[in-house]
Amino acid sequence: MASKFDTLTDLLETPMGKLLTEVEFPKPLRRGDVLEVEIVKIDPEGFLVDSGHKSDALVPLRETRSMTNDEVSEIKIGDKLDVYVVRPDSGDQLPLLSFDRARAEHGWITLKKESELGNVVTGVIKNFNKGGAVIEVEGVQGFVPVSQLLTPFQMDTTDSSSSGTNNDESRIGQSINMKVMTLDRNQKTLILSERQSIQEKQKLDLDKLLQEMKEGDIRDGKVTGISNFGAFVDCGGVTGLIHISEMSWDQVDSPGSILKAGQDVRVFVLKVDLETKKVAFSLRRLEAEPWSTVGDKYAVDQIVNGVVTKLADYGAFVRIDRSIYGLLHISEITEETIQHPKEILSENQELELKIISLEPEKRRLGLSLKQINQENSGNMVEPNEDVQDNKASDEIVSSTEVEKEDDADS
Repeated sequence: MASKFDTLTDLLETPMGKLLTEVEFPKPLRRGDVLEVEIVKIDPEGFLVDSGHKSDALVPLRETRSMTNDEVSEIKIGDKLDVYVVRPDSGDQLPLLSFDRARAEHGWITLKKESELGNVVTGVIKNFNKGGAVIEVEGVQGFVPVSQLLTPFQMDTTDSSSSGTNNDESRIGQSINMKVMTLDRNQKTLILSERQSIQEKQKLDLDKLLQEMKEGDIRDGKVTGISNFGAFVDCGGVTGLIHISEMSWDQVDSPGSILKAGQDVRVFVLKVDLETKKVAFSLRRLEAEPWSTVGDKYAVDQIVNGVVTKLADYGAFVRIDRSIYGLLHISEITEETIQHPKEILSENQELELKIISLEPEKRRLGLSLKQINQENSGNMVEPNEDVQDNKASDEIVSSTEVEKEDDADS
């Protein structure tokens, strides 16, 4: 019998044909599909669900292990779940579905995104083995090597087995933050690091602290280490260096003579480098620079006491107060002509002197022993014998040059 429809198009244009095109027939279940289902029954074996196909399907309890106890207790008939098809329709057996595997599929996608963004992820410690911790994160089983755990666990080596057992179960069930180190969906490999997440937080915290710290601030801190070039100080999470040159306005031979590890200290913020994340502190800037007050303490013709710190061809350097040095020119040592100050003076010798010139802005201070002796002949310092003539110079040397002389000899 010949068909009254010449073509398939003619058939589809009929009312029946249009109805057939509008109806969506369910696709057969295929292993690996992820679909949404509705719970129709809850029993000890698991959840019976409507998969939208010709028969219901089963989600066994063993395939819901990634659910927390609270999640399981809150499930009720009519709830919807995302599930993974483990076994499609198979004769008389119901299709087998898995909540755990569906969560893992979504988890791999989420973890990949978080890894690409460099974000921290949160998971739960499920167990320990000899190499580290087994973690569940976003429904995916991962691994944190012992070297990447913030608190390495202790292994029981009394067991004769080569693998050993973990005797520290205090962290099992604990939630921890981690960074993704290695992610390979095809190989089902997920390696994580708890340490990197802490370092990431510390880095973010440090950036914030550095932004808040300004040059010129005065901060309280604690000395964390001493080296031959200075001391390291922690100020609320920011570690900076006090260079030996910034410890005192006086000369410092050793940082250990000024500070000790563990000592509480107040510092002046000298420099903050946000790019290199380096901070320089100062102790001496907490006090006024000595030369800034010289004009208030000393004046020309004033009598002062000092100690000879260095002898040079043209005179002697004398410290009269902390880092205030003056020059006792060779022409101001004695009325007699001498070739070298060592003929009259020696280092560490204490003297009474008169200030004959004072230029605080240039850090220059001129001293005279000769004028003291002229005024008080009883305290005259006699020159050694066989002194040759030597032409005096008017040169006055600054305190800065004293430091240069010391550096050259050291």
